[in-house]
Amino acid sequence: MIPAPLPDPALRYRRIVLKLSGEALCGEDGGFGIRLETLQRVAGEISELARLGVQVGVVVGGGNIFRGLKGASAGMDRSQSDYMGMLATVINALALQDALEKCGTPTRVMTALEIRQVAEPYIRRRAMRHLEHGNVVIFAAGTGNPFFSTDTAAALRAAEIQAQVLLKATKVDGIYDRDPMRHEDAQMFSRITYDRFLADRIGVMDSTAVTLCRENRLPIRVFKLMERGNILRVCKGDEIGTIVE
Repeated sequence: MIPAPLPDPALRYRRIVLKLSGEALCGEDGGFGIRLETLQRVAGEISELARLGVQVGVVVGGGNIFRGLKGASAGMDRSQSDYMGMLATVINALALQDALEKCGTPTRVMTALEIRQVAEPYIRRRAMRHLEHGNVVIFAAGTGNPFFSTDTAAALRAAEIQAQVLLKATKVDGIYDRDPMRHEDAQMFSRITYDRFLADRIGVMDSTAVTLCRENRLPIRVFKLMERGNILRVCKGDEIGTIVE
C-alpha cells in the first residue's frame, strides 16, 4: 500500500470534514443536476489538499436532485421523502468520487444506507483507517435516518472521526447579521459563538448540527466555496469567512 503523504507543516488543520451543498455542484447559477466544470474544480481543490497531507472527509447534500423537506411540503410522507433525498446524496457522492479519481486521488464512498454494489457501508474505524492511508472519504446518505439534515450528518461524522474542524462551504462569504442578498448594509461576523448562532436562529446551518458541534467543541468555519483556493486557505489558517466556536 502506498503510504499517505506527510502533512505540510504550514497546515493548521490535518483532518477536516468539508460540507458541500448539492446546489454547490450546480455552479453559481444554481439549478438542477451537476455542472461538470464545477465538479471538476471542487475535486481539483480537494485533491490538492489530499496531496498536501490533509485527511479529508466530505459530506455532500442532495438538493440539486431531490430535497426531502421540499417533497414533504408538497404532501409526500416525510420519511419516504427524506430517504429519496439520501439517495440523491449518493448520486452526488459517486460523481465527486469519479472526479477525484480522475485527479489521481484515491477516494472511498461510505454510505449510511447499505448499497454495497456502489459503496462501502459506513463503519467509523474503517473510515478513519481510509483517512490515515491518504484516501478522501465521502460520507453519503446522511445519517441514514429521516428527519436529520446533511448538515447534522456532517457534524456527526466530524465528531466521530475526530476531525479538527467542520468546513461549511456556501454561496456567501460567511455569516452575516442579516441577509446580504437583501440588505446592502449587512455586516459579516469574523467570529461568532455557538450560543449566539443558536439564539439568532442563523439559517446557514441547522440548530441540531450546531448543537452537536458545541457539545463536542468542534469549530465550524463558514466560507465561500466559489472563490478558487478558499478551501486550501482555510486549512492553512487564513482568517476567511466566519468561525463558529
